[in-house]
Amino acid sequence: MKLIVGLGNPGRSYYGTRHNVGFAVADEVARRIDAAFEHGRSNALTAKVGPGTAGWMLVKPLTMMNLSGEAVGDLARFYKVEPSDILAVADDVNLPLGRLRLRVGGSAGGHNGFRSIIGCLGSELFPRVRVGVGRGDPRRDLADHVLARFDPDEAEEVARAIARAADAVETFLAEGIEAAMNRFNRADDSAP
Repeated sequence: MKLIVGLGNPGRSYYGTRHNVGFAVADEVARRIDAAFEHGRSNALTAKVGPGTAGWMLVKPLTMMNLSGEAVGDLARFYKVEPSDILAVADDVNLPLGRLRLRVGGSAGGHNGFRSIIGCLGSELFPRVRVGVGRGDPRRDLADHVLARFDPDEAEEVARAIARAADAVETFLAEGIEAAMNRFNRADDSAP
């Protein structure tokens, strides 16, 4: 069993914000395979794909971003999923808009959702996809920036990044994190 976790904040007011790009990627993966999210255990929306331990699950925690690890940790314990089989997808203000960065593990890098998952799993060794949302105006409060919706002139780039991040999820599921990193961590992020 693998868990694909899109990070974001629940609620209509957060829909389409930079901080919810992980939810958007999870929604895109679900759309591609015609999967429907249901209220599952662990205060999360889940969509299970495939039978038993051979399957995988899309997860959107219903906690606020800073508490995402509670749902992830509970699901990992319940389904006996190793950290290396949990792929977390989230926004990254330190990457230019649309750029992807995949990693096998590592620190939270200032991201509170990753920090929460690390704390609840007791491990930094879970793969992740960071989707660049840009830093914006350095004079603007960072929290305001990530909780803001994308500007209309960013829409095309964001849609491309969400699609490529969904491609990276599919590659992780089919070939593993190393193959996904090799394919999607290139300097020219537009190549397939």
